[in-house]
Amino acid sequence: MELCIMLLECCSQERTYLKYYGLLGQRFCMINKVHQENFEKCFVQQYSMIHRLETNKLRNVAKFFAHLLGTDALPWHVLAYIRLTEEDTTSSSRIFIKILFQELSEHLGIRRLNDRLSDPAIQDSFESIFPRDNPKNTRFSINFFTSIGLGGITENLREYLKNMPRMIMQQQQPASDSEPDSEVDTASDSDSDSDDSSDSDSEESDSSSEEDRRRKRKNRNNGRNKRDSKRTKSKRD
Repeated sequence: MELCIMLLECCSQERTYLKYYGLLGQRFCMINKVHQENFEKCFVQQYSMIHRLETNKLRNVAKFFAHLLGTDALPWHVLAYIRLTEEDTTSSSRIFIKILFQELSEHLGIRRLNDRLSDPAIQDSFESIFPRDNPKNTRFSINFFTSIGLGGITENLREYLKNMPRMIMQQQQPASDSEPDSEVDTASDSDSDSDDSSDSDSEESDSSSEEDRRRKRKNRNNGRNKRDSKRTKSKRD
């Protein structure tokens, strides 16, 4: 780790960027994967403290890492540590991103750079640079790359932003279709409840009428018994 930090520090101290340091870092990464992992840690550390660097040091560091990325000495998933939004970037970090991608475009060409950024295998690593979570962040990313002369790498993002209203409408359509079904279900439930209540009411009325009949029969029998008992008494007398 100390070797990578020393190499990066020497590179940043130069008045202008020397390609010698980039070639040296590339060679270290290809010799041993440990150096590659250490340079990846250096990338994260340098980007987190980029606001502390002077403009000259910032430029040299950005060109150094652009060389490692352009030669595939450093894996491209390190770009996932960069979140390109208005809230998550400062003036220093935007300068760093600008120099980094301009150097990559110069080294690879705009077409190869666009093909690399569109590679499905590493597409997840670029979601933070080309955000699609919010239209505001999407527009910011498009405007940023357009302002630095790299609008060509935002074609997919422009197409996504163009189709976003239609995608939102398609997502809302199933929700609106499910609402009438729920209303029908509630209506059927209420009908069944009313039917059940009417059935129970009819059952209660039937049971009450049956009890009334029994009472009337009982009263009639009692009256007959009383009359019979009176008749037998009168005959005896």
